[in-house]
Amino acid sequence: MKSLAKRKDSLADPKNQLALFNNGIFANGELPTFKQKVSESNQYPLKPNKLEVFQVNLGYMCNQVCAHCHVDAGPDRKEIMTTETMQLCLDKLKESGATTLDLTGGAPEMNPNFRWFVEEASKIGIQDFIVRSNLTILRANKKYYDMPEFFKKHNVHVVSSLPFYKRGKTDKQRGNGVFDASIEALKELNKVGYGIEGSGLKLDLVYNPSGAFLPGNQTELEQEFKTALKEDFNITFNQLFSITNLPISRFLEFLVASENYEDYMDELVDAYNPAAVENVMCKNTISIDWNGDLYDCDFNQQLDLKVATKGKHISEFDVEALSKRQIIVSQHCYGCTAGAGSSCQGTVV
Repeated sequence: MKSLAKRKDSLADPKNQLALFNNGIFANGELPTFKQKVSESNQYPLKPNKLEVFQVNLGYMCNQVCAHCHVDAGPDRKEIMTTETMQLCLDKLKESGATTLDLTGGAPEMNPNFRWFVEEASKIGIQDFIVRSNLTILRANKKYYDMPEFFKKHNVHVVSSLPFYKRGKTDKQRGNGVFDASIEALKELNKVGYGIEGSGLKLDLVYNPSGAFLPGNQTELEQEFKTALKEDFNITFNQLFSITNLPISRFLEFLVASENYEDYMDELVDAYNPAAVENVMCKNTISIDWNGDLYDCDFNQQLDLKVATKGKHISEFDVEALSKRQIIVSQHCYGCTAGAGSSCQGTVV
């Protein structure tokens, strides 16, 4: 449908994104909807397993404007979680039974109360405390220079985006100078012990493809990254998470503008893997946006698809009700179930 590239309505609007899904190639019967595909393997409706991951988005403000960003983050975004909502998250985390706290953004470090939240959250004693950093924020301003030491003090598990181990691909996806700033940040993290064997300080990297194609084998990519970063910069890290770009927000705009939408959706559908459905992240995760609203995942967050329970805000958080909910799905969910599957923790199969 080449005419998609000429559409006038903004794909930044979640309603327009869903309309494209519902009225585009799927509605024509050219491809089975995600619901139909999951039903074929008797896996619909999707129901949650035990809640393990409490994912909190501290705001959409970011020092970067990345081509693949699924929350459309950038310096001009003003949505920031307040301390009142942060406190609600801390209170509900304690009663949730979740073993992982996952802080994301935007650049979560740019929330003015980020340090307070990390300090308070670290007192709860969860098993895995993740902060997702874009790396460049750690070198963007002197007020962030001590962040590696701050992370170490609170035993934070740092998960950082690095599109590639070469400057060209990284800067093309994230902006000029991003690669060099990322390398400097990784060196600073290594300096305090992150990614160093035996330190107990975990540093994981995230890889996203730079175009309209699925990521390669995660194990092979991890070895490539480790070899290149060690040889070129003497940088070490623990694991590489390979994540599929989902056709929403900025990446959807790219697909439509470049006339790759049809081909990419065909590729996702053709690569659908029923085994990946069993381990999609929405089954063990609850996602909370900057305003405190609840979602099955942070991709549904961008599409404004709130959880299918009566209580849709952190103030109404109910573990039992959430455990009985039906997970909301749409065509973008093909991205999490293609090939080896995709989640915030990398492949799932």
